[in-house]
Amino acid sequence: MAVPQGKEALLQAIDASFGKLLTELAAVPANEVAAASMEGHAKGTRMSVADLVAYLLGWNELVLKWLELDAAGAPIPFPEAGFRWNELGRLAQKFYADHQDVPYPQLVDRLVAAKDRIVLAIRARSDDDLYGRPWYGKWTMGRMIQLNTSSPYANARGRLRKRRKAPA
Repeated sequence: MAVPQGKEALLQAIDASFGKLLTELAAVPANEVAAASMEGHAKGTRMSVADLVAYLLGWNELVLKWLELDAAGAPIPFPEAGFRWNELGRLAQKFYADHQDVPYPQLVDRLVAAKDRIVLAIRARSDDDLYGRPWYGKWTMGRMIQLNTSSPYANARGRLRKRRKAPA
């Protein structure tokens, strides 16, 4: 899929990749969601399907936090306070831990709700707001949203498909 260059393309990318992700998540048997059956986001670690959903939820909530801080005119600690871009494995571990006590169905529901809130935030902004100027370094707001929503959704779907096709 091409990198979105405008608001409508961004919304379409999010919708398409999220829909495919939900289909893949629905195919995971309930008794398998907690098994550490996939390579984790940090080198040398394993994660469960529930961890993967927690990871996506963590990033969606970060995107929402960035947008709220931006709207308030406050500085944004990219990617997150206390983390650098070269520490994303550690941030993934934080997301897993933050959500480890949340039942899997609730995790999925919260991910859907967070994605829906991101879509509303995108709809409330103009093409110029999203793509008219750099927002973080050379990246526009729209590109930063895409890099942390539709791209990870597609990556997660690929991980789930690989998991499903792996020999037991």
